[in-house]
Amino acid sequence: MSIWRSLQTLDELNTERGNLIDHMGIRFTEIGGDFVRGTMPVDTRTVQPYGLLHGGASVALAETLGSMGAAMCVNTEEYQVVGQEINANHVRAARSGLVMGTARAVHLGGRTHVWSIDIVNDAQKLVCISRITMAVIRRGALTP
Repeated sequence: MSIWRSLQTLDELNTERGNLIDHMGIRFTEIGGDFVRGTMPVDTRTVQPYGLLHGGASVALAETLGSMGAAMCVNTEEYQVVGQEINANHVRAARSGLVMGTARAVHLGGRTHVWSIDIVNDAQKLVCISRITMAVIRRGALTP
């Protein structure tokens, strides 16, 4: 049984323009039966002053993957998902190349989803592990 209710194609996911995903060079690369995978370059857009991958960039990649995974698990005509909490443990530095994140659902409830995201470097060594909790809300529930 698939976890996806509003599955999109990689082409659809990669058509984002003019936002953080585009600015940071994040690309969706694979959608499996229970995961979403994407990459982000380690370059001038994503490093901190010492030339290391910025922790905030890792968190942005994790939130992007977890959020898109959660969104594809709900009926998007009725519901939307918004980040409620995210944490990250940075375990290894990255200085160049690409990092790849894989988001997998830990819990898919009616009101919340929890996703775990592993980010690895080109050598497949763990760089960051993150967990995001998503709130599932009715469309239109957010008002300015």
